[in-house]
Amino acid sequence: MFSGDQIASLLSEVGVTHVITVPDSTIGRWEKAIEQSGRIRLVRVCREGEAWQAAAGLYLGGATPLVMIQCTGLFESGDAIRNALHDWKVPVFSIIGYRSYLDQAKLPGDTCLMFTEPILDAWKIDYRLITSPSELHVIRDHFLSCRDAGKAGAALIGE
Repeated sequence: MFSGDQIASLLSEVGVTHVITVPDSTIGRWEKAIEQSGRIRLVRVCREGEAWQAAAGLYLGGATPLVMIQCTGLFESGDAIRNALHDWKVPVFSIIGYRSYLDQAKLPGDTCLMFTEPILDAWKIDYRLITSPSELHVIRDHFLSCRDAGKAGAALIGE
């Protein structure tokens, strides 16, 4: 949907200092451009739950981190999200790849479509669903709105 250069430019524009990630087939293609931007440090973790804690630590140290994972990693992250976003009240923003949203024929019956948005709602993460390349500005606007409000947020990227 978006090129790596578009995402790297957007993240640089809004002041992201670190991207904490376990890449998937869609967002993983952005890694090279993010690394080459020279302004953003890419931090790879082993499990998605670790990403939220790493981002919280970076935030508490004065950085502007962003978690970038696929929705299946969101499912794995529950306790880490509860701890970082709600107990510690760290306003981490995330970009989450929404597997099968745009192409349900690739994985017929994929339950990601059943659980992703209800899980974001349950964890009280304010998100925007992005389904078109023309919506890049929605990510920027939502990131800035969440930052200004001091709250967590997410861009859910249809895959």
